[in-house]
Amino acid sequence: MSSKIAILGDGGWGTALGLTLLRKGHQVRLWGPFPETIERIRATGENRDYLPGVRLPAELEWTADRGQAVENAGVVVLAMPTKYFKTVLTSFAGYIPSTARLISVAKGLDGDDNRRMTEVAEDLLKTGPVAALSGPSFASEVAIGTPTAVVVACRDQALAAAMQEVFNAPRFRVYTSDDVVGVELGGTLKNVIAVGVGVCDGLGLGHNARAALITRGLAEMSRLGVAMGAHAETFAGLSGMGDLVLTCTSRLSRNYSVGERMGKGEKIGDILAGMKQVAEGVENSTTARALATRLGVPAPITGEVYALVHQAKDPREALESLLGRDPRPERDR
Repeated sequence: MSSKIAILGDGGWGTALGLTLLRKGHQVRLWGPFPETIERIRATGENRDYLPGVRLPAELEWTADRGQAVENAGVVVLAMPTKYFKTVLTSFAGYIPSTARLISVAKGLDGDDNRRMTEVAEDLLKTGPVAALSGPSFASEVAIGTPTAVVVACRDQALAAAMQEVFNAPRFRVYTSDDVVGVELGGTLKNVIAVGVGVCDGLGLGHNARAALITRGLAEMSRLGVAMGAHAETFAGLSGMGDLVLTCTSRLSRNYSVGERMGKGEKIGDILAGMKQVAEGVENSTTARALATRLGVPAPITGEVYALVHQAKDPREALESLLGRDPRPERDR
């Protein structure tokens, strides 16, 4: 059954999901905040800033008008960067139909109070449960239809199943979960670890070191997730290990690339100044570190990434800090 779907966010991920949903027969309209950008996308049939080289069919609708974006929408996809999530949602208050089903595809935590994006959306819009979609999925590959598997999580399993039906397609396989906390945290924390892995590769430390960081990063993610009420098993799934491995092993990952450039000696300010898209792991290192501290959960890799990007710590000093920790059992905290 086709639906009328609004996607709030004209970045690469929102655009890629729009193409995926359009191929399935849904009517899709994407919203972006800048009319001149929207008009350029319409005129050229390409989102040059965020998804260059991908042809956008005329059937994919675009608007900068909030009311028009969500008019009669049965599903609203929240695809804004977490940095702007609250601002955009606040501007849509009163526009989104009360009958619309909401799903967040943003990966991050709120910078003010460390809440997950579904929590922010439910609070600001005063809705029922908001679903979350996450998993190993580079926008550039989803856009051209390469095989991808993700997971939709919601505490309301009927809504999770409904979103599965909306998104599931031959080359975009969707699983369901009731662990919203774990799925959202996996998509958030893996970006922080990916920055660290990128630094490791930028320093030329080899495959052994990369494998160790990914593995211990997964343990760190799981510890923090469980402390927040998530299921440990979720971090062995698509939104945990799956997304972590993807993000830590490819230059298509903005977070990995930022770290790699830092490892090669570039300054974080210079790197970010030249980027159009957001590297969520940079901002989320602050929120993840704050969460770990508040909950008393050891998060050494997250702490070192925070020190690298926010305190200008030398990458080799960060490495020595990790290697110099007291020996302990692998399953120990």
